[in-house]
Parts: sequence; structure tokens; C-alpha cells
Amino acid sequence: MTIDDLARPNTPEARATDTPAARPRGWAALRPLVLRLHFYAGVLVAPFLLVAAVSGLLYALAVPAEKLVYAHELEVPVPADATPLPLSRQVELARAADPDGTVTAVWPGAEPGATTRVLMADPEAPEGTSMGVFVDPYTGEIRGQLPSYGSSGALPLRTWISGLHVDLHLGELGRNYSELAASWLWVVALGGLLLWIGRRRRNRRALFLPERGPKSRRRTLSWHGTVGLWTVAGLVALSATGLTWSRYAGENIGSVQDRLGGATPTLSADVAGGTAGGPAGSGEHAGHHMGMPMPAAKGADIGIDKAVEAARAAGIDSPSISVVLPAEGSGYVVKETDKQFPVQLDSVAVNPADGTVLDELRFADYPLLAQLTRVGIDAHMGLFLGLFNQLALAALGLALVLLVLWGYRMWWLRRPGRPVARGAWRRVPPTMLLPLLAATALVGWFVPLLGLSLLLFLAVDVAAGFVAKVRARRGPDPAGTV
Repeated sequence: MTIDDLARPNTPEARATDTPAARPRGWAALRPLVLRLHFYAGVLVAPFLLVAAVSGLLYALAVPAEKLVYAHELEVPVPADATPLPLSRQVELARAADPDGTVTAVWPGAEPGATTRVLMADPEAPEGTSMGVFVDPYTGEIRGQLPSYGSSGALPLRTWISGLHVDLHLGELGRNYSELAASWLWVVALGGLLLWIGRRRRNRRALFLPERGPKSRRRTLSWHGTVGLWTVAGLVALSATGLTWSRYAGENIGSVQDRLGGATPTLSADVAGGTAGGPAGSGEHAGHHMGMPMPAAKGADIGIDKAVEAARAAGIDSPSISVVLPAEGSGYVVKETDKQFPVQLDSVAVNPADGTVLDELRFADYPLLAQLTRVGIDAHMGLFLGLFNQLALAALGLALVLLVLWGYRMWWLRRPGRPVARGAWRRVPPTMLLPLLAATALVGWFVPLLGLSLLLFLAVDVAAGFVAKVRARRGPDPAGTV
């Protein structure tokens, strides 16, 4: 006997409604289970979602804010006779400004008035970053030095906010928080969508627009449901792209992508024909790191200016490029870095001895899955569509904050009631329950923190049910308390 049995009236009418023929079917049978899962996940996971939403909102705003905070380093006046100095000369000036650093890459200014960023492996730079020396391309003035993180070139403000969003500055332990939030976000969003669409209402307007009237739980629910409806696609996309960076689910996603032939191809920059690049997914997908410092190549070297000319002749025509200096036995790697639409991410390797092209890699030749992954990651970072992308991310972050707060408000207004009684799974027909259990087990294995936390929720629910069962058997005590 369970607590549900104790609460159920033992009458012929009640027994008749509990027969298999009288049990609800379809969505009517599934709704209580979805409602209970949405409730528990919303209450218990919402704090993680709230932190992720606030830090994600700050990160989206940090991208444009970075241009204001570091305007001195990033921008210079454009003289009347705007003729940039050769890149080789700018690199020399950067070396003189930071003699302890080793130049690894150069980012020429993408537009008039933008500084050239010379990246260096510097012992004084924070771990995982390169020291960026900002050079006025017209005068050679050193505008400043700042740590630069990853292929996105995040500067200290955005790097700090990114660390807060990813791991709360707690390292590998903190990454579990963001993975847990990303693992549950799509479940909560899709579950809420099903509940909102399946809700009975008088008119269709109430499905898409919040209700007016005095403050109440009904109006809060209306705002919670309509905002969730309008943002569900974006929230699911954030969840999916966020999981690609996660520690456990990310490994499974990368493995599946490789098996489906969707691995990101690499460019061969070895003069002897080998591969200079790391394994697919080892760059930004794995955490946006620049890689190990590369010493200057030995032997003949045409120089960075002629290497860029050779790359331009080979079709690298985007104003936004990155030039990776050659290591011993390998060549220059010139990459397009324009991640806005239309995407320009082609790259070529140039032989430092004679300027011949060693290898070419066109974004159009990426497998479709690799292209989608690249675009998804950049959209998650607010880089794909520029300012529009950043504002959209900020709006999603704000919407998620409001959804969480509205959810807690509804819970508070409803207390001490429960959204649905225990044992909802017993009302689901076996033809629906068995496939649902199999799918849940598969998803729980593929997204481990989702599976483990779901088991924890079930354990808490069973324990609460056991306590309620014991109290129900004992009945009220002499003092009148339960």
C-alpha cells in the first residue's frame, strides 16, 4: 500500500474510475508526470539556471562593453595619409615593448582605426592566455598590453565574466554547475512548452499573450507561460550549444560527431607534409585556448608580410585575419576570423622558405555537422551576428531570469499545496511508459549529470513519500498535530 492508496477513497465509484479502461490516455495520462518533473526540476535546478542566466546576460553585454572599456588599446585616430606600417615592423616594435615574450600570432586591424594585436607567450600572462601588445598600425605607438584569451581574443573584463559563467572561478569542480544547468534547461523548457500548449483556455490569444488583470497566481502563470513559449527555441539552442563545452556530455557529443563524420577538419602546415594542427575539437570547442608557444622557425623565412600576400593571393580575402607564426618545420598559418554572417573562416598554410601554399582549408568544405557546430558555438558567444546576436542573448538571459522568478512566485502563492500527487507514472499506459523509460535511460547516459540528478530527485521523492506514508499510518497525535 502506498500513500496514494491511503488517500484514495475506497468506494465502488472510486474503484471503477481506477480500472484500466477508465484510466486517462494520451496527453491526459502523461500531463501529471510532465507537471511533476517540471515542478521538481524548476524548484531544485532553478538556482543553477538563475546563476547561468545572470552571468550569461553579463557576458552578452561584455562583448560590446569591451570596446568601450578598452577603447584606448583597440582604437587609434586615422591620419590623413593612412598608410599602415609593414606588419614585420609592427612585430619588431611589439617585441621591443615586451622583450621577455615570444611572438606566437599577429592580428592585423580589421578596419581603419583598429590597432594591430601582437600575441605573445609571456610568463607574466595569466594561465591560458597570451599577452596582447596593441600597436598603432600608422605610427607604431604601443597603445598598451593586455592578456588575451582564446581565439575570440577576449580581454580581461570578458575573460572574467566568461569564467564566472563557465565555472564560477572554481575550476573543474565549478564546471559541474554550468553543465547541470545546460543539461536541465532544455528539459524544463520543453516540458513547460508541452504544459502550456496542452492547457485549456478560452481563446488562442491567451496562448501567445499574457493575461491582464489584478496580480494573482493566474496572471503570473500567464506571463510565465507566454514568455516561455516565445523563448523556448532560443533556450533549447543555448542548452545544446552549452553542452558542447561541458565536461561529460561534451565528450559524448564530440564522440558522436566524429562517428557521424562531422569532425572539424585540420590544416596541414608542416613543410614535410605532416599535420601541424591538433585533433579536431581541441581548439575553441575545448575551451578557447591558443595552444602552446611556438618558437621562431629556423632557416629561410620570407617574413610575415609576404606570407600574408601569398595567403591573399590564395583567396584569404577577409579583412579579419590571424597570422600564426611558423614553428620549426612548419609554415605560416593565415586564418580568416570573421565569424559574423556571412561567415569567413577559410585558412591557408604558407611555406616560410618560398611563399608557396602548403595546404588550404575552406569553411565550405567542412562537414555539415562541423559547420553547424562552429556557427552554434559562435552564436552562443554572441559573435555570429554581431550586436544583434549579443542583444538576443541578453534578452534570452533576462527572460530566463524572469521565468525562474515567476516560477518561484507561483510556488510561493500555491503553498502548501502540491502540483500533482505522487504515483503519476502509474497512470501512464505501458505502451507510453516503456518507451519513455527507455528514452530517459538513454538520455541520462548520454547527458550524465542529467541522469544522476534525476536519480537524486527520484530518491528525494521516494524518501518524502515514505515519510508521508509513515505519518499517515500513525494518524494524528493526541495534541492534534500530524
